[in-house]
Amino acid sequence: MPLSDDARLLPALYRVAALASRSTDPASALREMLEIVVATFHADSGSIALLNPDTGHLGIEVATEVYAAENAASELKLGHGITGWCVLHHRSLLVPDVTVEPRYIAVRSAARCEMAAPMMDGEHVIGVIDLECDRVGGFEAGDLTLLERFTTEAALVMQRLWQLAHLKDKARQLESLITAGQSLVTKLEQYDLFDTLTHAANDLLGSHTCVLYLHDAATRMLRCAFVATSGTVSPPAGSLPVNSCLAAAAVHTRRQVAFLDVQAPENSELLDLPRDPTLRSMLATPLLFDNDVLCVLAVFTDHIHRFANDEKRLCTTLASLGAVALENARLYSRVFQSEDTLRKNERLTTLGLLAAEIAHEIRNPLTVLKLLHGGLGVDFPENDPRHTDMRVIGEKLDQLESIVTRVLGFAKAPSSLHSRWSLADIIEDTLVLVRLKLAQSKVALRFEPPVQPLVVEVHKGQIQQVLLNLMINATQAMPDGGNITITATTDEREGAHLVQVDMADNGTGIPEKIRDRVFDSFLSGRADGTGLGLAIAKRILLSHHGDIAVLSTSPTGTTMRVTLPLAK
Repeated sequence: MPLSDDARLLPALYRVAALASRSTDPASALREMLEIVVATFHADSGSIALLNPDTGHLGIEVATEVYAAENAASELKLGHGITGWCVLHHRSLLVPDVTVEPRYIAVRSAARCEMAAPMMDGEHVIGVIDLECDRVGGFEAGDLTLLERFTTEAALVMQRLWQLAHLKDKARQLESLITAGQSLVTKLEQYDLFDTLTHAANDLLGSHTCVLYLHDAATRMLRCAFVATSGTVSPPAGSLPVNSCLAAAAVHTRRQVAFLDVQAPENSELLDLPRDPTLRSMLATPLLFDNDVLCVLAVFTDHIHRFANDEKRLCTTLASLGAVALENARLYSRVFQSEDTLRKNERLTTLGLLAAEIAHEIRNPLTVLKLLHGGLGVDFPENDPRHTDMRVIGEKLDQLESIVTRVLGFAKAPSSLHSRWSLADIIEDTLVLVRLKLAQSKVALRFEPPVQPLVVEVHKGQIQQVLLNLMINATQAMPDGGNITITATTDEREGAHLVQVDMADNGTGIPEKIRDRVFDSFLSGRADGTGLGLAIAKRILLSHHGDIAVLSTSPTGTTMRVTLPLAK
């Protein structure tokens, strides 16, 4: 190679290589590369085109003003024109006179000479640099060789810049994914969760629209639950049969499915596609929990796009986070419903206990009335109407006694419902019911099972109600979170073998003014409390020949003790 050629090219190569360290924008680097190569070869016009892997076409990325002024085509098919031929055959080409070249496609009327060299990444073409001159023979064979060297360096620099941009984009996506995950786990309302999930998908993939379809496995229907879009998309309304939807592929296979062009004629009859002709490519990702499809997350682009593996993995990860968050939201909802039901049951139980107390108090004076009535011995004349009055009074007394007996019998827990249970099993089953409530309240619970199995003969549901009341009370005494510890020990009192369950928290303690009366009905230390929980617990345990007591309480925590007899 003549020294003069090296001397001409070296400054250009130096400037291009420097772009790798001082430029962060691939688009601006391409513009500067074009300016350098046009100036180096004294070309009258030029362009740099990149190969679009989705369409297989060459797209003009940057061009000189003269080139752009004549409205040159922005895309070329492979094999078309000088640049298309170079990319198809992976070879550079010099055309001294374009007027006699059949492969030439006229772009500028003044152009007479053209040369082009492909930008290579290993064995793959990523683009092409094309230069034009307005003189026949304006470029020589030596110029083409220099252009090949320039193009090789330019390709290396662009690869580095694209890799840097790719890494920055991945960092941004990872940060967005972490932020979305943190946000999703805090959403307890489904509407808020769907909003966060769909907008996060659009942000991660840079998509135009994201639609979330709820799946009902029992009826095999899909329903559009939420749409996040940067346009004006009209989502389908109502429930749709799964087999009439494009998202059916994701539901049936339980796998992610990509569609290159949803506007293809074969998709025209599908019901789940939003009515927007600008939507083109779609990525459908199922939200799976225990291998059940809860939803389908459908991401749409407004151009033909082949979703890369990185994009698919991002969407799959987001869908996994969304599935867990959705299941948690549903479980939280059930917990709240269970808590409401528990409170209602407390009121009903208290009313029943109050009715039993009233009936018990009525029975004693009623017995006295019956005895006095029977012993009156009033002797009325045979036709005296007061005979009838006495008979009616006796019947009504008998009726009142029957009502009182039925009330007392109903209030008494049937002994047939009592059975032998492992105390540890009862406690662990109760913990399952409140684990989500505790997690939401940032309460850590530790249960120390007894070394030896402890068996009690109880009504399991009622003992669980006692434990639930104590755990909920402890949680409400720790509004900023805390710890609950449950321990079980044995004791012997007056020849009876007992088990003691201590529940300790580090909450605010029981207010001093009500400490001596915490087991009274309708007494509560909270504005929103019913004052029924501990009163019911006390009565349940007494009916089981056990008891409950405040073992200790202070501003640093409370310990409640439940005592039950061990089964013989």
